[in-house]
Amino acid sequence: MSKSIKDLEMMFNLNFNNFQLLTRAMTHSSYAYENNCLSNERLEFIGDAVIDLIVGKFLYDHIPESEGILTKKRAQEVCEDALFNYAKSFNLGDYLLLGKGEELSGGREKPALLADAFEAFLGAVFVDKGLKEVYKIVEKIVFPTIIKNIHKEDNDYKSKLQELLQSDKRSLRYEIISESGPSHDKEFVARVFMDEGIIMGDGIGKSKKEAEQNAAFAALQKLANKKTGK
Repeated sequence: MSKSIKDLEMMFNLNFNNFQLLTRAMTHSSYAYENNCLSNERLEFIGDAVIDLIVGKFLYDHIPESEGILTKKRAQEVCEDALFNYAKSFNLGDYLLLGKGEELSGGREKPALLADAFEAFLGAVFVDKGLKEVYKIVEKIVFPTIIKNIHKEDNDYKSKLQELLQSDKRSLRYEIISESGPSHDKEFVARVFMDEGIIMGDGIGKSKKEAEQNAAFAALQKLANKKTGK
């Protein structure tokens, strides 16, 4: 059962001019379909653009490296897994309005659903209160994580593996080979193949994307060990 959306407003001291915008931001398409109302998809669209802008400006101010590094870093900090973690940090899933089926299938814990809801939340704040109020939320929820990770090595192992093998014109394919656990706490196992049939590595994760990244990391380790003769 969802918590009061009013509590979410109070958490960030937002005082919406049009409270319906915040309600809409918390309305998943499954609930909208069942109740003949508007979903959060349009607000998600504008929220995506807003967080791209704010995070891009923050990285521009804090990282002196080239455009390519900035672009990669921004992608890392606004990807689905990152947005999911931002949403989880203040239990955003508790405030969602979900359809009956989505509720029963553990929708409040689904990474993609929570990532979209976080964008919609920022979109609603932007439309109602402007960029300044969005900054207050991002400064509290997003910037501390970026600062903590700002000097960490890029963990986009899928891109690194692709770059390593593309000169040899090798193809890569990822496959989820198993999943286990309840809907709200699933664990996925991904496998990466080279040239269709060659198994390069397996990886485990709480989302399919995380499992694929870990499979790519395992493949990179395998290639590094082969190169050094280990």
